[in-house]
Amino acid sequence: MPAYVIADVQVTDPAGYEPYRPLAGASIARFGGRFVVRGGKADLFEGAPVPERIVVIEFPDAETARRWYYSDEYQKAMKIRQAHSTARVILVEGEG
Repeated sequence: MPAYVIADVQVTDPAGYEPYRPLAGASIARFGGRFVVRGGKADLFEGAPVPERIVVIEFPDAETARRWYYSDEYQKAMKIRQAHSTARVILVEGEG
């Protein structure tokens, strides 16, 4: 069953955040993930606040998504993201 990592990111330092992107992308590919949404325009229908940057990544299953998130490779990238943004990151299982 596919699983999705959904991130709601507010970049606080765009220049500092930039090195995160290729590192995260490489780690996602290594674990068989793919970007479904990567910061496209978002229209808020309900609630608040308006999201700045939404990212949706599809993985083959939840266990693979967890292995990616906790991998040494992504943890290095995540330190860069956390230093230059704030985020909520959620794992959601899809339907098979």
